[in-house]
Amino acid sequence: MQPLPGQNLSSMDGMGRFVSPTDGPMDFEAMFRRIIAFMDEDPAADYRIIVGTDSHIGERICFVTAVIVHRTGKGARYYYQRQYHRKLSSLRQKIFYETSLSLQLAAHMAGMLAENGHAELNVEIHLDVGQAGKTREMIREVVGMVTGSGFDAKIKPDSYGASNVADRHTK
Repeated sequence: MQPLPGQNLSSMDGMGRFVSPTDGPMDFEAMFRRIIAFMDEDPAADYRIIVGTDSHIGERICFVTAVIVHRTGKGARYYYQRQYHRKLSSLRQKIFYETSLSLQLAAHMAGMLAENGHAELNVEIHLDVGQAGKTREMIREVVGMVTGSGFDAKIKPDSYGASNVADRHTK
């Protein structure tokens, strides 16, 4: 991942630092090990891996990408990563950048899952776009980016990975 001008370069080492609300800061590899350990606790359960990004505009834009491992009907764990950037020129540019951050992390997660015997898990990307509001005009394009990259895409109101989990940590 190449930094944008004004980006916090400390978030650029490898896949950056992640935070678990329970366990605190960790690198990507530690996060991945914890996800695998969570799935190993109940191997017969169904799991969903979700990646979603949201942002908040202040002096700079705070982008938060969340990774959620959901044990269907039995709870979840999540981790998030925060990055700061200079202001982007348009809502369109911000939404496309959010989508690209999610795609990059989802591709890395999918590769690691396949290498570790979990190739059957499809990573789902939750997008911060919906039928209501200004983002409705971008739905087809960003959903196309995601599905064209081989991932399932969810939009509001079903995109809680972006609109709830990631959003919680943008401010």
